[in-house]
Amino acid sequence: MTTGRSGYPEPVERLIESFERLPGIGRRTATRLAFHVLKGSREEARTFSRAIEDTKERVACCSICYQLTETDPCEICTDARRDASTILVVEQPRDLMSIESTGIYTGVYHVLTGRIDPLAGVEPTDLTVGALFDRIEDPARNSRGVEVREVILGLNPTLEGDSTSLYLAEELARRGIRTSRLARGLPSGTQLEYASAAVLADAIEGRQSLGESTS
Repeated sequence: MTTGRSGYPEPVERLIESFERLPGIGRRTATRLAFHVLKGSREEARTFSRAIEDTKERVACCSICYQLTETDPCEICTDARRDASTILVVEQPRDLMSIESTGIYTGVYHVLTGRIDPLAGVEPTDLTVGALFDRIEDPARNSRGVEVREVILGLNPTLEGDSTSLYLAEELARRGIRTSRLARGLPSGTQLEYASAAVLADAIEGRQSLGESTS
């Protein structure tokens, strides 16, 4: 029997190392997860494996808004009932889902897939900022070919989120686009995904203008 560096059988060691590669998972937690898989039935393991395979094979980013989707463009971008002239910018797909749960926002989205963080080496070019500007400058790149008239900045109220919002607000002003941001009913330092539907609804309804456009 081949054993890994810790004395576990080689397949178990590889499973532990695979879990260790996940964000926020240390060696101890990875080992516990691996043994949970071992204790489960073969069918549970197959279901887990199939879920991973299906996610990699069937889910990708929407080519317009970068939301996770099984169809491209996604259902939100192609929905004629949505106001494609208004784009709400968020950091991650989970933020989009939190806002969607309120049922109050009827525009479309743009997912940055992160936020500007120079200390971590994350610059605007590492995000989907360029694609956002493309949607504004060329209606054909936006949902259903609609011209963009307003951008709502819905980034998390953190230092990095605020810095990213400031950068985007300045760039959008240069492009003559009306820009607003979610109202500060959101406590500073929190994440959108943890805010209640009521708080998010109030933040959307009470969004604040970041200055008039130059158009």
